[in-house]
Amino acid sequence: MKITEIRAKTILSSSQVYDYVINPYVGCQHACSYCYARFMKRFTGHREPWGEFVDVKINAPELLRKEITRKKKGEVWISGVCDPYQPLEAKYQLTRECLEILAENHWPVVIQTRSPLVLRDIDLFKKAENWQVGLSITTADDDIRKVFEPLAPPIGARLKAVEELHRNGITTYVMIAPLLPEGEKLVGILEGKVDYLILDRMNYHYADWVYTEYGWQEKNTDSYFSAMRRLIEEECRKRGIDCRSAY
Repeated sequence: MKITEIRAKTILSSSQVYDYVINPYVGCQHACSYCYARFMKRFTGHREPWGEFVDVKINAPELLRKEITRKKKGEVWISGVCDPYQPLEAKYQLTRECLEILAENHWPVVIQTRSPLVLRDIDLFKKAENWQVGLSITTADDDIRKVFEPLAPPIGARLKAVEELHRNGITTYVMIAPLLPEGEKLVGILEGKVDYLILDRMNYHYADWVYTEYGWQEKNTDSYFSAMRRLIEEECRKRGIDCRSAY
């Protein structure tokens, strides 16, 4: 793993998903096989494979304190092309520092992570205004998780984190995105533990080789994802879960 401390030029960037996005890191230690953020290598100049480098934006909080005074208040996504709670966050705490600034200024925030490390900041979430905290959980089977996301936290740990956040009154969601085999079984497990689900299909071809190697090609087709969307939406209706499909 090549870790480089850098000084960024900006941190509060415009987003096509929310009003703004903050990425405290370039690269991600989780190295998920399907991650769309792999496209970043075209712009960063890294020769290392995706998942084997992280640039740490050590001046992120300093930049945010300046930029937040100059920009119109809007909803901030944390994060778009990295996991804000990847293992390095335990050392650098850049996500924590940026969240403290956003909370002080009463900006709305949407957090997306795969890591139970998010529970470290539960004190901030409980006192913040208009914040949502989400865990990406793509399958109910940890053996399948190991195939696609071998370096990401176990499914059980993520489920416990979601439950803890929800129990503390925090608006909580789960992204079943991308929907991996056995992902449809998450609905029953998540009943009473989330405010809503976001569902998305596999949209990129980085992990096609995984489906081929394990003989799961039929689980990476338009017809499969359409059938699973209908099944998951019906299961959500039965359980009173707000399901938001992105496809």
